[in-house]
Amino acid sequence: MEGLHHHQYYHRQHHQQQHQQQAMNVNVDVDRLPQWSIQETKEFLMIRAELDTNFMETKRNKQLWEFISTRLKEKGYNRSAEQCKCKWKNLVTRYKGCEMVEEEAKRQQQFPFYNDLQAIFSARKQTTLKKLCSDKEEDKGRYRGKEKGKKGVSISGSTSESINDGNDIKEILKCFMRQQMEMEIQWREALEERENERRLKEMEWRRTMEALENERVMMDIRWREKEEQRRIREEARSERIDALVTTLLNKLTRDDHKK
Repeated sequence: MEGLHHHQYYHRQHHQQQHQQQAMNVNVDVDRLPQWSIQETKEFLMIRAELDTNFMETKRNKQLWEFISTRLKEKGYNRSAEQCKCKWKNLVTRYKGCEMVEEEAKRQQQFPFYNDLQAIFSARKQTTLKKLCSDKEEDKGRYRGKEKGKKGVSISGSTSESINDGNDIKEILKCFMRQQMEMEIQWREALEERENERRLKEMEWRRTMEALENERVMMDIRWREKEEQRRIREEARSERIDALVTTLLNKLTRDDHKK
């Protein structure tokens, strides 16, 4: 029985060691994930640009990221859907940050994929504008269908309708530009908020470091004061001992003279 228990204990220990080794291997594999190369990122952005309309039309985009992952694997790049999603978020964040830079050359220098992202968002704006115009035309078509049954449409009425069409398109463009300006303001406010948070954290860190430095200086001063007090006590003790020894010697000397 003792041998059986020993064998079972050894088997459990061996199984635990194998499990720990597998976990370590998984962690090592995760840490050794290669960085995105420029060419790989270019390929990724091309695929993402093709599907940008699909991303705009749906909020549940898990299948779209899996499709992008599959397309990358076909091109020889092994990236998961989650990695592709994170990469896109990082690229968009860097793109928004470079929008604060005025010179185009500096933007491209700081972020080599700026033009690629700009092309995607420009195409998105065009698509949104076309959709707005298309929806407006459909509404007008339905309105005209209702008006067909009415008689006595005059030339002045047609001219007025054409003028209204032009005004409606201008209104759509104004609305679109207003939305874009609001989005730009929100992006800038978000960037400023993140920058303010960074500054506050940096100030807090500096205050903490200064407090630690002041505390270290005060501890050093207290230590020096204690050392000085100890030295003074040692000197006083030595002086008392010297005085006692001198007194004893003088007494012994006097006693010898009396004898």
